[in-house]
Amino acid sequence: MMVVRPIESQDLTALIGFAEGSGVGVTTLPNNPDLLENRIFNSIRSFRGAQPKERGNYVFAMQDTKSDQVVGVSAIEANVGLEQVWYNYRICKVVHASKQIGVHSSNQMLYITNDLTGVSELCTLYLDTSSRQGNNGRLLSKCRLLFLADFQDYFASKIVAEMRGVSDSNGISPFWESLGKKFFQMDFSYADYQVGLGNKEMVAELMPKYPIYLFSLSPEARAVIAQPHENTRPALEMLKKEGFHFNGYVDIFDGGPVMETFVEEIRGVRESKVLPYRVDEQHKAPVGERTDYVVSNRKMERFRALLVSKEQVAHDHVSLSKEQADALLIDDQSDIRVIPLRYE
Repeated sequence: MMVVRPIESQDLTALIGFAEGSGVGVTTLPNNPDLLENRIFNSIRSFRGAQPKERGNYVFAMQDTKSDQVVGVSAIEANVGLEQVWYNYRICKVVHASKQIGVHSSNQMLYITNDLTGVSELCTLYLDTSSRQGNNGRLLSKCRLLFLADFQDYFASKIVAEMRGVSDSNGISPFWESLGKKFFQMDFSYADYQVGLGNKEMVAELMPKYPIYLFSLSPEARAVIAQPHENTRPALEMLKKEGFHFNGYVDIFDGGPVMETFVEEIRGVRESKVLPYRVDEQHKAPVGERTDYVVSNRKMERFRALLVSKEQVAHDHVSLSKEQADALLIDDQSDIRVIPLRYE
């Protein structure tokens, strides 16, 4: 059985492994043990309520109860850009016209902005390749929506998700090669690593100060603007079904799309239900594809989430096996929050 919980100090080795396996473009998983250890420390403080709300950084770990191995992570950042400046490009239309000579042209430009400073962010979604099966990925992603639903006061009204942009197996990004590399004089992988280390001053010092016409970029770069990495496409489609949309912002390094919405408009937040539960030993923990819902215990520091089957969810209660109830750390007085894995 897979159970999602807050990350713990002993998960550092697993987190380092995920950083090594994530490759180029996952900026929030830098391959640096000291930074990852600090990320865990800040997450623990956030779940305990020891951090100011606006500094909250909540990292979730998914654990296989059979092997006790941590197989994935996901996270929510309460407010981005408050400690380090948050940059994005905004795609804008510019019209040039001369009535006298009969010319009217429309072009797109990239403007560097800090427009999204202060929003919340869904980030750091990574599932070990050995566990990319069944509905594990959906559990790891959707558990965050249950957390958002119960603790909306801890987050901004708007939330974004930066999607990893297009790069090849060697970490070469067409967008970076055509734009960023000309100013930074370094490879995409190294620039991405530096930002992951928190070196955002480098961006302010080296990024172009003026808007960029898209026609000045290579055809290969233009083709990947606002396009996700192939490994990220399933996550993008899931976000679209939750109500996230593209509003013209892209990552400044790889050109990946930034998806956004308001927290209260996320479908999983809006349509989630709070129900009582009962223990029914006829219902065993489902496996594989035989899962239809994600449930959570509605706690913060002791947050837990797992999958249940369609047969376990009635209109007025949820039936759990004792194993599931124990994994959720709930008692007879507890309610649980429920959302479907998929929407009709």
